[in-house]
Amino acid sequence: MGYKLFLDGIRSVSMVYPNLKDKDFIIVRDYFSFVETIKNKGLPDYISFDNDLGLDKDGNIALDGYACAKWLVYESGNNIANLNFYVHSANPVAKLQIESLLNNYIKFLKGN
Repeated sequence: MGYKLFLDGIRSVSMVYPNLKDKDFIIVRDYFSFVETIKNKGLPDYISFDNDLGLDKDGNIALDGYACAKWLVYESGNNIANLNFYVHSANPVAKLQIESLLNNYIKFLKGN
């Protein structure tokens, strides 16, 4: 059985999806948890992306949702041709970057 992944530095699931609860997703708060979860559980059925993930443990700006999307495309080795995703980031530039990267790669995989 598949799972849904929610990437966000601070929000709860219900803040983005009012009719859903945290238990409906696996919640990851940073790049490293995102990568580890997919490596251990396989590609999710659905990913909800935030971009700005706050600070890392050393107080530096953390790797963001765009870095997660790039890992998925360029490094994960997963076939994401049928990936369902939504970018819930409030950062409009980053939202477009993530959507464009994933949509263009999925289009490439499907030969369109």
